[in-house]
Amino acid sequence: MKTKSFVSIFLCLCMMLVAFTGCGGNSSKPTESATEAPTVAETKNDGIDYMVLVNKTHKLPDDWEQKVETVHFTNSVGDDVEVEKKAYDAYLKLKADLEKEGIYVDLDSARRSVAEQQRIMDDFTKQYGKDYALKTVATPGYSEHHTGLALDLYLIIDGKDITENEDMIKYTDIWSKIHSKLADYGFILRYLEGREYITGYGYEPWHIRYIDNPEIAKEITDKDITFEEYLGTYKGSKPVIDYGSSSVYTEDDLKAAVIQIECKFAFWNGCELKSIRYAGDDAVTDKNLARMNEINPDGKFTKVVEFLMDFHTPKDIGDLTFNPDSDYTDYQWWLARTDDGGWEIVSFGY
Repeated sequence: MKTKSFVSIFLCLCMMLVAFTGCGGNSSKPTESATEAPTVAETKNDGIDYMVLVNKTHKLPDDWEQKVETVHFTNSVGDDVEVEKKAYDAYLKLKADLEKEGIYVDLDSARRSVAEQQRIMDDFTKQYGKDYALKTVATPGYSEHHTGLALDLYLIIDGKDITENEDMIKYTDIWSKIHSKLADYGFILRYLEGREYITGYGYEPWHIRYIDNPEIAKEITDKDITFEEYLGTYKGSKPVIDYGSSSVYTEDDLKAAVIQIECKFAFWNGCELKSIRYAGDDAVTDKNLARMNEINPDGKFTKVVEFLMDFHTPKDIGDLTFNPDSDYTDYQWWLARTDDGGWEIVSFGY
């Protein structure tokens, strides 16, 4: 992501990504069942576990920042970038291979410390309030960028740096060629299209993750599964997404809303998403829109939409306020937006 733009500092801004990808909860390929990750000596070096999972529900190991060894370099736009040393070596090999085919990339960002993330959270809390900060800023300790193994690429085309997400997303053919070479150097594409309910993030063709094992990287890539599925932390099947028919919204409008729901669902550790369906145009009323603006007076919303979700909770419910090992059906999600803004989850529940 572009580190200098307001929205791209933070990993959890799925809304911005939705505007450019227009993707939803379905994927053209079926998700295969997870395989149990083997213990592989190559995935550890000097105490660093290259298969570490850091996401919205899995925290960075407490001793990680003391153990990780990094390097710094200056990218083509003059920014300092910090990367785990072995991941950087692999990146240079990937970069050299791509250049043989006339594809030029550089690193926009990699490691961001927990302390830096906390400073960002504190600043936003002070300036905008706690609720806004929690919704906008990745929780310190739960960002994959803390590891130094997550790398955000940007493109260099005809000598010009293409660093903004809305510009980069257009080069689908180039990204496809880049992705085809990732596994050879121990990288995987981290946030797959249509898997927001697992990863908690929208599709990011530029966000790659180093796991230090080309064989495992190839297996994950060939099976078209997420890192979570490979490690067995998500074992659910692919959900059914029903956009129905609407005379008010396009399917892309509805897909954008579904991604917001899926990103939120990814916080519910251990829950299995069964289905999401559009509640219909009957819910698109002035009364419901007024209710959204009552709940969030700062929203100044002009559009409203409702979806219904079916999901199953785990036996170990943890901190979630649901009944354990239970099915929930017709669970309501209300979203709203302005005419030129992205969807925002305003209310959910029964």
